[in-house]
Amino acid sequence: MDSLFRGTLWTILILFTLPHLACNMLCPGSCLCNFKGAVKCVGDAITDIPQNLPVHTYLLQLNGTQMNIINEQSLADRDLLLRFSLTYSHLHAIHPNAFHVAPQLKSVKLSSNDLSTISARVFSPLATLEQLHLDGNQMETIAPDMFEGLVSLLDLDLSRNKLTSPASDVFDGLTKLTFLNLGRNSINKLPPTIFHSLTNLLQLMIYNNELEELEAGIFDKLVNLVELKIHHNQITILPPQVFWSLKNLKTLTLSSNRLQAIPEKTFYNMPKLTKLTIYNNPLLSLPDQLMGHMPDMTDLYLYATNLTTVPGNVFANMSGLLRLNFHLNDKLRELPSDLFCCLPKLEKLSLKSNDLLYLHPQLFSGLTTLGILLLNDNKLKSLPDNIFQGLGGDEEFNFCDAKILKSRNFFTTQTPGVASTTTMPTTLPTTTSTKTNEEFPPNTEKPSSHYKSANFYDTLVIEEGPEFVHHNLHKGWVLVPHFAAVFCMYRLNNSMDKLKAECAHPPE
Repeated sequence: MDSLFRGTLWTILILFTLPHLACNMLCPGSCLCNFKGAVKCVGDAITDIPQNLPVHTYLLQLNGTQMNIINEQSLADRDLLLRFSLTYSHLHAIHPNAFHVAPQLKSVKLSSNDLSTISARVFSPLATLEQLHLDGNQMETIAPDMFEGLVSLLDLDLSRNKLTSPASDVFDGLTKLTFLNLGRNSINKLPPTIFHSLTNLLQLMIYNNELEELEAGIFDKLVNLVELKIHHNQITILPPQVFWSLKNLKTLTLSSNRLQAIPEKTFYNMPKLTKLTIYNNPLLSLPDQLMGHMPDMTDLYLYATNLTTVPGNVFANMSGLLRLNFHLNDKLRELPSDLFCCLPKLEKLSLKSNDLLYLHPQLFSGLTTLGILLLNDNKLKSLPDNIFQGLGGDEEFNFCDAKILKSRNFFTTQTPGVASTTTMPTTLPTTTSTKTNEEFPPNTEKPSSHYKSANFYDTLVIEEGPEFVHHNLHKGWVLVPHFAAVFCMYRLNNSMDKLKAECAHPPE
C-alpha cells in the first residue's frame, strides 16, 4: 500500500516537472526562459530572433544584440507573442512587411537603436497595438501615415530622436492615446492642430526641444490632460489663454525658457493644478492678475528670474500651497507686506539668495504652519523685533508662561559633530558664507536624527555652520541670515522680557 502511495506521488511530481524541463530544454543559448512564457536574450551572438523558442512565449526581449534588421519572417510563427522588445542592438532597418506576420502584438519597443527612417504604414497591421516605443533613435522626420491603423494605441514614445517639425496630421487617428513623449528632440515648431485628435491624452512631454513659441489653440482639445512638460525650450512668448482648456491639468513645467513676461490671466481656469514651475526664466515682471483659483496647488517654483518685486496677490489663490521656492532671484529687493497672507498650510518657504534689503514686520504673520524658512544670502542688515511672532500657534509660543520661561541664556555651538560648546562672546564674530550657483539649491531640512538638541526651556541656540536658529518655545527651527542671527535673537529676547513684564503687571 505504501509503495502504491509513493508511486502515485512520484507520478504527480513528474507530471508537474515535465513542463518546466521542457521549457528549459527549448530555451536557446544566450537566452533566459521562464515557465510563464517570458524570454530574454542578450549578446552579440544573436543576429535574428532565435529559433526553438518555447511555443508559449508571450514576451520576447532582445537586448544588446547584433540584430540590425527585422526581416519579413523574423516574427513569423509566434502566434502567442504579445510583447516584443529589441533594444540597444544597432537596429537600422525594418522590412515593410515585418509586422504582417504578427498582427496580435500589444507592445513593440525598439528603443536605443539606429533607426533613421521607417517605412510608411509599417505598423499598420498592428490594430491591437497599445504601446510603441521608438525613443533613442536617429529619426529626423515621421511619415504622415506612419501610425495609420493604430486605433488601439495608448502609449507612444518618440523622445531622444532628431525630429524638427512634425506634420500637423501625424497623430490623426490616435484617438485612444493617453501618453505622448516628444522630449529631447530638436523640434522648433509645432502646428496649431497637431494634437487636436488626441482628446484622451493624459500626459504630454515636449521638454528639451528648441521651441520658440506655442501656437494659439494648440492645447484646445486636450481637455483630459493631467501633465504637460514644456521645460528647457526657447519659448519667448505665450499666447493669451493658451492653457485655458486644460481644466484637469495637475502638473505644468515652464522652467528654463526665455520668458520675459507672462500674459495676464495665463494660469486661470486650472483649478486642479498641484505643481507649477516657472524658474530659470528672465522674467522682468508679473501681471496683477496671473493666477486663477488653485486650491490644490502644493508646489510652486519661481526662482532664478530677473524680478525686482511681485504683485501682493500673486499667491493669494493658492490656499493649499505647501512648498514655495522663491529664491535665487538676484534682483528681488522688495516683497509686499501681504504677499504671504493667504497661505495657511505653507510648510516650507525659501527666500534665500535674493537681494532683499528689508522685510515688513507682518510679512510672516499668517504662516502659522511654517516649518522651514530660508532667508540666508540676502542683504538684510536688521530684522523687525516681532517678525517671527506669527510662526506657530499661541500654545507653542506663550510669552506669559512663567513655568517655561526659566532662563534667558545664549549659546553658540559648532557645526554638528563637534562637541565644543561655548558661551556667547561680547563681540559678534564675523563669518562668511558661500552662495550657491546651482540651479537646484541644496535641500535644507531639519537636523538629522543623530544630532538632536536637548530641551532648552527658553534657551536660544545658534548653530554655526548651518544657518538656523533653534528656539524651544517655537518647537522648531527658524533660518535667518548668518550675520544677523545672534543680533536677531538678542532683540527677540528683549521683546520677550518686555512682554513677560506686561503679563506679570497688566495695566489697569
